[in-house]
Amino acid sequence: MRIVIAGGHGQIALRLERLLTARGDEVAGIIRRAEQGDDLRAAGAEPVLCDLESASVEEVAAHLEGADAAVFAAGAGPGSGAARKDTVDRGAAVLFADAAARTGVRRHVVVSSMGADPEHPGDDVFDRYLRAKGEADAYVRAHAGLDWTILRPGMLTDDAGTGLVRLEAATGRGPIPRDDVAAVLAELVDTPATTGLTLELISGSTPVSVAVKSVAGN
Repeated sequence: MRIVIAGGHGQIALRLERLLTARGDEVAGIIRRAEQGDDLRAAGAEPVLCDLESASVEEVAAHLEGADAAVFAAGAGPGSGAARKDTVDRGAAVLFADAAARTGVRRHVVVSSMGADPEHPGDDVFDRYLRAKGEADAYVRAHAGLDWTILRPGMLTDDAGTGLVRLEAATGRGPIPRDDVAAVLAELVDTPATTGLTLELISGSTPVSVAVKSVAGN
């Protein structure tokens, strides 16, 4: 498969790129800064320079030509202000979904956040983040041109992955290593029977491949 990842230099994305290329997939990662390219090459991915905050749908669609799947893993990051929650966490997700649909790349996996809700109250930066992610998720869900799966991890950690997770429509809160998030994403990309599902993910006791198969088709 050829897979294009938005937010290609993110911590989860770099892990995902290594997993996908190791299994023989062709991976391109969209990045904002050219100096990030070496890290993607080291992960086996092709760096694609494109700023999703300023690009047009046509420009992004050109980078998706020939892809079999798209993964949205971009984020404004914890140090960003409220404005970038809207331009990246919502706006870039909407743009990427539209570009994928325009190019005919139907398989679409989104890294969201536990608690994402377009009606989430409050005006703190994190409140606005959850609202932006919720609005982006709602937009993707309503997109007839996409076979989407939305993944909402719990509290992300840099602990070594265990390969054991809990993946359900509602898990409750809990931690999850970024390694295991990437492993689940790699399985989801390759499991179109999870289309139409919004899934929460925390650490658990079920092997990743088994967990994905158990929700597929539900």
